Amino acid sequence: MVKASRPTTAVCSWQGRLFAAGGFFFVALFTLFIAALIVADALYVDAAAVRKVLSSSYVLDALWLSVWTSLASAALGVLFAVPVGYSLSRFHFPGRVVVDSIIDLPIVFPPLVVGLTLLVFFSQTGLGRWIQDDLGIEFIFQRKGVILCQFVVSASLAIRSARTAFDDVDRRLENVALTLGCGRMGAFWHVSLPLARNGIAAGAILAWARSFGLFGPLLILVGSFRGRTEVLATTVFLEQAVGHVEVALALGLLMILVALVALTVIRLLGGLRL
Repeated sequence: MVKASRPTTAVCSWQGRLFAAGGFFFVALFTLFIAALIVADALYVDAAAVRKVLSSSYVLDALWLSVWTSLASAALGVLFAVPVGYSLSRFHFPGRVVVDSIIDLPIVFPPLVVGLTLLVFFSQTGLGRWIQDDLGIEFIFQRKGVILCQFVVSASLAIRSARTAFDDVDRRLENVALTLGCGRMGAFWHVSLPLARNGIAAGAILAWARSFGLFGPLLILVGSFRGRTEVLATTVFLEQAVGHVEVALALGLLMILVALVALTVIRLLGGLRL
């Protein structure tokens, strides 16, 4: 006679609950820590600092420069992200792993190194001087340099998001389109691109948010000339440097709010996996 084994549902149940509780403990701990930092900043800021941020013309100029340059760099990033992401997702070619790694390098590059590298390229190399002097496309201490720094730092995020989005598109759908008379480009435009649009949009928003808060490379390549190349991140640095900590924190809270909205929109669009 075979004895029936005792059910283990209860054991699994309490073990599962304990495991879930442990996970949520770390979720709560980290979330509360970040929230506490933001609340501490908010409590430190006084009404005078908020009024100065909302009324100062140079703050509004820096905000406007941050907005339109980050939008331009994000648009430029998407322009590269779609073809590069699709090519990495669909085509195999010699050196693909190396190319993939090079594309990801700006994600792990120290931001200051990006600015220093761009400065050396345009001021010390023949090709860089030819671009600036002969073609007349100046980046050093110019607003175009702001967009260039933002693009270099953030484009890899848009590309990675686009590639992930194209990876998630079932290739069988493209094959069906090909059998129905679509060429490779037609299958891309009518099948792959529409299905990947949420991931591409999420990458564009993340690239914009990364560009919006960029600081280090800008300080090296374009400086921080008030009314010319000063963006919101450099305004925070300058205000803190002269002892206006409350104003700097008020500006920082504004940037945190922008980042929070951007990340929330990304989640609503379907998320982003790197």
